[in-house]
Amino acid sequence: MTIKFVKIIDVYIIKKLFATFILAIAMIILVVIMFDLTAKLDDFINHKVPLYKIIFNYYLNYIPYFVNLFGYLFFFIAVVFVTSKLASRTEIIAILNGGVSFWRLLQPFLLTALAVALFNLWLTNFALPNVNKARLEFEKVYYRNPYRNTLQNIHIQKQKGDCVYVQRFDNTRNTGYKFTEEFFENNTIVRKVYADIIVYDSLTGKWKMQNWIDRTFNGKYETMERGMEKDWNLGMTPKEFNIQKIMPEELNYRTLRQRITIEKERGSTLVRTLEVEKWQRMINPLAYIVLTVIGVAISCRKTRGGTGLHLAFGIALAFAFIMIMKITTAMAIQSTLHPALSVGIPVVIFAVLSLFLVKKTPK
Repeated sequence: MTIKFVKIIDVYIIKKLFATFILAIAMIILVVIMFDLTAKLDDFINHKVPLYKIIFNYYLNYIPYFVNLFGYLFFFIAVVFVTSKLASRTEIIAILNGGVSFWRLLQPFLLTALAVALFNLWLTNFALPNVNKARLEFEKVYYRNPYRNTLQNIHIQKQKGDCVYVQRFDNTRNTGYKFTEEFFENNTIVRKVYADIIVYDSLTGKWKMQNWIDRTFNGKYETMERGMEKDWNLGMTPKEFNIQKIMPEELNYRTLRQRITIEKERGSTLVRTLEVEKWQRMINPLAYIVLTVIGVAISCRKTRGGTGLHLAFGIALAFAFIMIMKITTAMAIQSTLHPALSVGIPVVIFAVLSLFLVKKTPK
């Protein structure tokens, strides 16, 4: 009888969790869409955007992005709300008095959290990048200003022994300033090409160098040529200088790993950012499980404040967790720690906190 009773409770809790989570997400999405539409309505009108594009090309793609961004918070609220309701009706006391351990009580919560975490893992690595690509393309055309490269001192390694540098690249004119290309053999420089300006010729696929110098080194000897203008087969297109334009959220797991390899070969400064993005996608779904344990632990007691007090305390903890995640993500990009360790710090801290809260919970 006890086993059957526990199974019924499992189904009951799982249904309640999913229903509360979906309801919370749906309600906040409606509010967010209204505010977002109000802020962007003038741009949509000025660009004469068709209604079907606003609905299907933008907001239907915006919803998965928003769910992924704040899913931790709303699932945590659902856990706190459901657990608090069970506690206020003394159902948790009845379950524990019936011989069910606290860890067994956690099982339906953890199963639900695991299902949502696996869904989040699939969403962020495979489905969401395509959704983000469509959403960002819509914003670029109808809402945001055209992209402008503001990055300075761009270093790119085309291949081993061939390095390119521009002080600044103007993507609106396909023009680079203070250009240098260096060629190495056995870690020794053998040729160096300078130009004050390089301009891309879309017809020939070559670059026109202005005020150029070409130096060749052969041991102790050096030869030098110079001129005012010359075609140069750089073997690169203008978009390859727009490294700032790489949007990690548009890359699925496979393309993200490929991009990391490419940027490492080029010696790009974006490698760290891309690696942090990769580890975030792998580690952050664990937050659903950690926050679930915390939510049950802080809400299973019956208190005078009831659900409201539990929600207030729970939301404060959830925001603290999200804030620490954002801080450590920013630090991870600048630090020398392994990206996995940097991204995992908040999860480890709150995992320890969850075990502490469970230990203090009446059994």
